[in-house]
Amino acid sequence: MRAMILPQPRASLISASLPDPEPGPGHILIAVHACAVCRTDLHVMDGELPHPKLPLIPGHEIIGSILETGPGVERFHLGDRVGIAWLGWSCGECVYCRSGRENLCDRARYTGYQIDGGYAEMAVADARYAFPVDPFYTDIEAAPLMCAGLIGYRALRAVGEVERLGLYGFGAAAHIVIQIARHWGQRVFAFTRTGDEAAQALARDLGAAWAGGSGEPPPEPLDAAILFAPVGALIPTALRAVVKGGTVVCAGIHMSDIPSFPYDILWGERVIRSVANLTRRDGEEFLALAPRIPVRTRTTPFRLAQANEAVEALRCGAVTGAAVLTV
Repeated sequence: MRAMILPQPRASLISASLPDPEPGPGHILIAVHACAVCRTDLHVMDGELPHPKLPLIPGHEIIGSILETGPGVERFHLGDRVGIAWLGWSCGECVYCRSGRENLCDRARYTGYQIDGGYAEMAVADARYAFPVDPFYTDIEAAPLMCAGLIGYRALRAVGEVERLGLYGFGAAAHIVIQIARHWGQRVFAFTRTGDEAAQALARDLGAAWAGGSGEPPPEPLDAAILFAPVGALIPTALRAVVKGGTVVCAGIHMSDIPSFPYDILWGERVIRSVANLTRRDGEEFLALAPRIPVRTRTTPFRLAQANEAVEALRCGAVTGAAVLTV
């Protein structure tokens, strides 16, 4: 099979021809149709997440069809279309797993990080961590749902029922979250890189009450904010924007250092919290909800061989919505 491989951190991806993988017990072999490019992929490639499997096939927003099932797989059959997300395995035994918090499992393994991912023609996954994909979506449309959608949904649930929601960073995740928030009757205020008129226009098109640069104050106080931009300096900015009792949710797996800030902008029972990874329950809930809203994804397709171009386009903010590799 053809694959794009990360030989070491801070290196370009290399096109390679590899032996076709084989599914072991409990695993499925997938013909990859599409794989979205996530900002977490950049953190892995840039060495900001420690101890990746090397060499590594990145990619954890996979849509494909099952070519082969390993011994013991009864949940899926040949030809079924499935989605594969970031969480690729958890132990099922620790206190986190036994309490429905498998996203915090200390032994968990992640697709496109410790497990080879979807920047390839084929991928192997644990069948327990695969999701059926609604036929409402094409492969390209569905791919961003598998992480941008899932982590966005988890972050939105962490915010709770609020009226005025700020989204800092308006990329793949935020352009999905705004559709859920609007469906739930929330008013959304979108913050983008200064001068990113394309992202601001997309936010308005998707129903944002206001869109502007991340350094601008919103036109009215926020009840909560979600940070998708991995910029620690935005946390004090968001705290100043939310009302007393408001919540600031950090949705990224990696963020630059948070600068010191005066206590008075946290006081008043404001809360800063993170969301980490996702659970299978998140996937089941969100993938059932998305076609009912319906959530529509905006995508920019790239061929598999263009993976380095897609990564750089995402890095420099040249992608509106989500970049998706097609095989």
